[in-house]
Amino acid sequence: MYEVLMFDGGVHKIDELLDLIEDLGGFVLQRTQVQVMVTLTIAIPAEDRPLIEKKTAELGGKIVEVPLAGTEIAVIGPTLGRHHMPHPICDIAEHLRRYGAITIVMGLARGRGRKTCQISAAEKAIIEEYDAAIFMLGNFKECVTHEKIDLYKDIQIPVVTVIGPELESLPHCEALVCGVGRKVERMRRSEEIAKLEEIADRVKEVIDKRRKEIEEDPLFVHPSEVKDALEDIDAVQECLRPAPVVLHVDGLRVKIPYKKHLKELEGLEVYGRKLKDIATISDCRLGDSTIIRIKTKAEVEGKVR
Repeated sequence: MYEVLMFDGGVHKIDELLDLIEDLGGFVLQRTQVQVMVTLTIAIPAEDRPLIEKKTAELGGKIVEVPLAGTEIAVIGPTLGRHHMPHPICDIAEHLRRYGAITIVMGLARGRGRKTCQISAAEKAIIEEYDAAIFMLGNFKECVTHEKIDLYKDIQIPVVTVIGPELESLPHCEALVCGVGRKVERMRRSEEIAKLEEIADRVKEVIDKRRKEIEEDPLFVHPSEVKDALEDIDAVQECLRPAPVVLHVDGLRVKIPYKKHLKELEGLEVYGRKLKDIATISDCRLGDSTIIRIKTKAEVEGKVR
């Protein structure tokens, strides 16, 4: 299993670390350099972490834990208007980025009002392209328990629910965080930051559970290995959008048009196999992007037989 870490240090002898990562069969997922300082997000075999830590110490750098690296998470509110809670939603999204996650903020088209809040099939399909979803449902206990839980009950990805009232549990979600509702200002106080940490912890637990489930029937290749191959495609190299290739727990999002590049993606070789044989490639519901879901070893080997 690969572990995602972040190296933070100077550029002096950084090539030694890059060579070690390559020798271990790891990958550099992202590199950011500002003058003489460099930040590397890397994926390495978990058992080889001590070697990376030793080399990091030699170079005078440090290893930073990024437990949510390689995930894309949706933070969702009934609406993004002042009637609901734009400030906590943005604060949660920003806080999760500090742990390595790619986050998006989403408001539902018919979210305003207890009796009128709805979620469409198209909105569900968009949400299910992410690794996990955080739903913020407001301050009123009866509104949450009787009406708004229907917004996420059919969502097929892990859901973390964030609400204002104190409840022991809610149905249809993998985790619940209470005490965060509507606010008209940013979450800056110590107790509010503690709530952001609690939300991040619940999300980490949900993602870790999903990763353990995948380990029981491992993916044929790790998403970072497919990312390494995708970066040789001209369209990906020329893409000006932020993070042209985004890792998911079980696949990737590639920010190039699906219809235009489908044949090229299907024919991409990864360890001697075409991508179409080891992954499901589909059109993204939002924007000119492509979703790649990697098949498990059992699915690929069963098909070969």
